[in-house]
This record gives sequence, C-alpha cells and structure tokens, in this order.
Amino acid sequence: MRYDVILWDADNTLLDFDYSQRFAFSKSLQEIHITPTEDIIQNYRDINDSWWKRLERGEVTKSQLLTGRFVDLFAAYGIVCEDIPGFCKRYQQYLGSIYKYMDDSLEVCKSLMGKCRQFVVTNGVTATQLGKLRMAGFEQVMEKIFISEQLGIPKPQKEFFDRVFEQLKGVPLERILIVGDSLTSDMKGGNLAGIDTCWYNPTDLPNTLGIKTTFIIRNLKEVPKILEG
Repeated sequence: MRYDVILWDADNTLLDFDYSQRFAFSKSLQEIHITPTEDIIQNYRDINDSWWKRLERGEVTKSQLLTGRFVDLFAAYGIVCEDIPGFCKRYQQYLGSIYKYMDDSLEVCKSLMGKCRQFVVTNGVTATQLGKLRMAGFEQVMEKIFISEQLGIPKPQKEFFDRVFEQLKGVPLERILIVGDSLTSDMKGGNLAGIDTCWYNPTDLPNTLGIKTTFIIRNLKEVPKILEG
C-alpha cells in the first residue's frame, strides 16, 4: 500500500452534510413558526459557510460561530427569536439525528480495513459528529475520531494535525493521506501538515484558490486505487 494512514474528513466527504443540514434547519425553523423557503435555506448555507471559514482562519471561536450565524440570518430576515442558544441546541440535535452516505463511503472504508489505519478528522461539533458517525457505522471502522472541539484547535491549523500525529506514534508523514472536500480546510491543512492530499470533488469544481492537491477524485471508490499505487 502507498499509504499506511488515511485521515477522512466527515462532512460532505463521508456523509452528506447538505442533506442533514437542510433537514435540521427546516425542522428548527418550523418550531419557531417560520416557513423554510429555498431562499432562506440557501442564505443560511452561505452565512454558515462564511462563519466556518472565519473559524478556519482563527477569526472567531466555535461558540461565537454556533450562535452568530443565526443572529446574522435572523437579522437579515427580521426574524424574532428570543432564545437563539436554544434554537442552536435544537438544530444541532436534529443535525446529529440523520445521515446520508456520500457515494458508498462506509463500504469503501470497510474494504480498506486491515490494509491501512483510518481516522476521521473533523471541525464539527463533538456531540453532533459522534452521534452521526456512530449511527452511520463509522465508529466500528475508524481507529479514532479526531474533532477540533476536543483538540482545541480547528483544521487547517498545523497544530490540529500535530496533535493528531502525536497519537499516530511515529508514522512517517509521506505515509499519511488526507481525503476531504474542502480546499481551505482539508487540502490546506494537509499542505501545512506536510502530508499528501486527496481532494474529493464530485461536482468538478475549479480550484480557484491555487491550493496544492496531490490527487483529485470525483468518487470515493477511487481512494482504494490510490492506495494501491
């Protein structure tokens, strides 16, 4: 095998985050008697993405992100919500209660068991990510799930990966591959950490940021072929 370790991103790599997000956001809005139109769902996605990018750059904390995205959204639509922390909590609970695989991600990971060590590296909220990954069956496949909230620093920061590598007990960097959908989180993080990267790009988006990628794939079933060299 070309690599001894695969670091898998979770959201929109192993699991379809957009699917779970739409469900969770729609349910949460309905509970405060707001109709989840396509316009508000898309605007929430954009606002949420911008907050996560700010977290990646170290501009905000996780706690600021969790409520700040809803403060911004509600202000844009004139929505009155007297308990935004409560809304956020319900949203996270819904987010962790449903999942959908990207490609045949679980079967791909199962096919690699015994051939390489596999880990999840994610910026998500601990309770949400653990619940969703357990329900989806990844806890039985992964050696460990590394969550930025637990490590105290987000991807793509080099310190995030340094803390992961401490638990890999001396695996050479050239034997580690990160697979993820995000250029700014997964691919940039891999570059900063000095490991090879595999950009999961199912919709064939252009790399307008100039971030270096070792491999580009459109389907997760291509990963075993990369490992075989």
